[in-house]
Amino acid sequence: MSRTKLFFGAIIMVLLLFVLTASSFKPEHSKAIISDSNPVKTLAEKREIKLYNIRQKALNEALTSYFNKAIKSRDIVGAGVSIVSGDSVLLSDGYGKRSFNGTDNVDGETLFRLGSISKGFTGVLAANLESEGKLHLDDKVADYLPNFHFGDNQNTQKIEIAHLLSHTTGTPYHSYTDLVEAGLDISSISEKFNKVNPISTPGSQYSYQNAMFSVSQEVMLKATGKNIQTLLTDKFFEPLGMNSVSMDHKTLINTENIALPHIKRGNRWRTVLPRDNYYNAIAAGGINANSMDMAKWMRFLLGHNPEVMSKDAMAQAFKPFIELKGHSKYYQKWPGHVKSSYGFGWRIHTLKENEKALEETIWHHGGSVNNYRNEIALFPNSDLGICVLINGPSKLVKTVIPDLRAIVKSIYEQELEIATSI
Repeated sequence: MSRTKLFFGAIIMVLLLFVLTASSFKPEHSKAIISDSNPVKTLAEKREIKLYNIRQKALNEALTSYFNKAIKSRDIVGAGVSIVSGDSVLLSDGYGKRSFNGTDNVDGETLFRLGSISKGFTGVLAANLESEGKLHLDDKVADYLPNFHFGDNQNTQKIEIAHLLSHTTGTPYHSYTDLVEAGLDISSISEKFNKVNPISTPGSQYSYQNAMFSVSQEVMLKATGKNIQTLLTDKFFEPLGMNSVSMDHKTLINTENIALPHIKRGNRWRTVLPRDNYYNAIAAGGINANSMDMAKWMRFLLGHNPEVMSKDAMAQAFKPFIELKGHSKYYQKWPGHVKSSYGFGWRIHTLKENEKALEETIWHHGGSVNNYRNEIALFPNSDLGICVLINGPSKLVKTVIPDLRAIVKSIYEQELEIATSI
């Protein structure tokens, strides 16, 4: 009986060892089988990578040719360029020199002054504060700044934050820009508008401003207890990783990788030093940045950082507030131009390529300060952004946006033949 038990016990032990060994056995080729379980997808990925590389090479070659031509003809000294599409940065680079007589080239980290492109930051900031309930764009300016007076009391009580940001307060063209350039603080300037006569009722006429636009930063200070530098840094620059951005003259001139401004006499360029004006008016023209950070900014504006600010909240800045009449401005001569308006720190254009084409919206602004000249444009229908920063006055700015848009379109919106044997 004991022998029988021993025999069956041995059989059970053998079976148990077999089961354990079989369950732990993994054929050497199993990993390869799993990784190649979808060869069609792998092939599609390889083709996508090849297509991406072909397009990137074509874009780099086209832009190098475009800007080298402008440099050779002395239209520009240097330029920082960024192009984003969707969540991707297609390009963030530089062309030409930081200084005409120098040897250092412009690259994606070269710092420029933005000038009036700063107004777009202010408009989006105002929309952000409204979404948080810190202020409302139809709030009266006098409710925040009791010493602000423009025209009679009835006129003063009609002026809203929206009028500041859309250049529709009724202030004559460029009123007190001289005081801004002289370095007077905006709080003091805001109290001097009682000496200016309105040219229209609030909200009825567009008249471009720097001083009156910058009164918005005083309103934001009163509404939040924080200055505009702190608000922009906390809400946008730090969350977006825009590490090059500064809003003062000292940081700019102490930056090694800086594009110096230039003036042109005849066909000769002369390098000059950056001045310290407009840093009292951050809202209108006091931001410095490089191409890499402008790419991050455009990607955000196109709605790809909803954790920082939602697309719906941001849309407030891009709503047309006042129509820009006439046809003499350079952007009104862009191919297919239909109409232009101004929102809050942004020009909004409508273009139509041809009769059969759909209308296309462009959010755009130029920037000019201290002999820097810049352009930024976003094409929300195409999820595309283009920014060009130039360290000198140039006629190129009049056409650089439609020119680069056409280059991107020819490369990224056409079918390219890709070899099927990968």
